[in-house]
Amino acid sequence: MRIVDLPLHRGKVPPWLFGRMVKLAGFIVEMIIDEFGERELIVRLSDPIFFQAFSNILGFDWNSSGSTTVLTAVLKEVLNSMDCELKVAGGKGLKALKTPEEIKMLAENRADELIRISRLSAKVDNVAIQDGYDLYHHTIFFTERDWCVIQQGMNPSLKLARRYHLTSITDQNIITQRFEGRVLNLISDESEECRRVILDIVRDGEFRRFDLPKRIDWKALEIAYNLQPESFEDLLLVRGIGKRTVRALALISELVYDTPYDKKDPAKFCFALGGKDGAPYPIDVRTYDEVLEFLKSILSQRRIDEFRRIYERLERVQASLKSGNPL
Repeated sequence: MRIVDLPLHRGKVPPWLFGRMVKLAGFIVEMIIDEFGERELIVRLSDPIFFQAFSNILGFDWNSSGSTTVLTAVLKEVLNSMDCELKVAGGKGLKALKTPEEIKMLAENRADELIRISRLSAKVDNVAIQDGYDLYHHTIFFTERDWCVIQQGMNPSLKLARRYHLTSITDQNIITQRFEGRVLNLISDESEECRRVILDIVRDGEFRRFDLPKRIDWKALEIAYNLQPESFEDLLLVRGIGKRTVRALALISELVYDTPYDKKDPAKFCFALGGKDGAPYPIDVRTYDEVLEFLKSILSQRRIDEFRRIYERLERVQASLKSGNPL
């Protein structure tokens, strides 16, 4: 199990942005599935850093609790309309309660098993591990073979939300033994009777916690990662596309091709298109639309190799900057 804490925020995504987020997420999902397969996308979604980077690259608030609810809603719309095996059930509030119904509608096989997994994983976070965060969001991503649960609880007194990621690939039987201060842990060895309520305890899973900074010096981050538009001059591949668009494409290519994510700073992906909250700058609609047109063009013409070359070129430029020997 992997968790990340986020500031608890209110607010909504404006329709003009949500529609663009769905389109861009669709292109990114299509590239990941085409290049690496559906299982790899499940692996990445179970990684809190990838998940946050994905949300940031679409233009949502860089560290808001809403990144969970909005990105899962975006991916639900994308995946459930795509011709692929990977589907999504659940959501925020009342939508979470409809998860079993949606699984029955979407799962060709093993619906009962997936419903059981969904219910158990919710009990792990809401009942078994009473860490002060009450679940209000629950989604399950699944194929015939794999699943990933992404759910979130809130602690109003701390003004924090906590997101939990579980996957069949690393959390084999859903529940990882854990010990945390001030937690009523019903799955420790001393709670055997209580533990029987929740089945399939993981003995050798992993538990990892990720912390995001509360504040960021955006200018320092831009300089540290060479994210200024001028740094991307050597990546200009198409006449008429501006430096900001190339920077956005380069960061998207990094999200698609460069793994693992656990040592990355997800905030840097905000520099692709800006953020809804204005950090590091307001959403650049013109650049956003240029990026969408470029990705639509290469995917419709099956020119994904061209996009991969952007990433390979980015790697060489970054290596030359580190070595002090410009290309």
